Amino acid sequence: MPSPAKPARERIIDAANRLFYREGIRAVSVDAVAEKAGVTKKTLYYHFKSKDDLITAYLTARDQPNLAQFEAWFDAAEGNVADKVEAIFIALAKSSRHPKWRGCGFLRTAAELANMPGHPAMTVGAAHKKKFEAWLTERLVEAHVPQPEATARQIVLLLDGAFSIMLVHRDPAYVEEAGRAARALLSGAQSGHSPTIS
Repeated sequence: MPSPAKPARERIIDAANRLFYREGIRAVSVDAVAEKAGVTKKTLYYHFKSKDDLITAYLTARDQPNLAQFEAWFDAAEGNVADKVEAIFIALAKSSRHPKWRGCGFLRTAAELANMPGHPAMTVGAAHKKKFEAWLTERLVEAHVPQPEATARQIVLLLDGAFSIMLVHRDPAYVEEAGRAARALLSGAQSGHSPTIS
């Protein structure tokens, strides 16, 4: 027997995910999302009271899958914590070579909503970034890295900096270089010396 169709709300979020990620939130209309989801505009508004509500749901749906992907890359890598953190950057550089890759959906949405700091999607994006930072801090604590909170924040800066520069240059070499910087940072922290990034 064929599998039952997804519920309308799920189809709408799937459609928003594809369209918003590919084209940006301002460029995509509610009508386009409804058409992509195979529902009427009335049905869309039954599930989401506004486009802002739909944007927030789009980012919320990306939260756990993205965090799980970072965790999977970390866990699959061999070696010490520096190797595993660098592996996240290496995997990200590989992903960025795919023609459908458009960067970090959270940062791109934040850029489009930069003049709306109180937007609920900004809250979702900030929470997502904090969750990743907290997860990374836990891994550094487990590895007995000194000052794990500060070091995790520095790695987050490298990662989001790499995401941002990729929107400008579309060159995965920047992500790989950021990974080497993260590795040097961790190696230096664990050895008690200031890192030398080369």
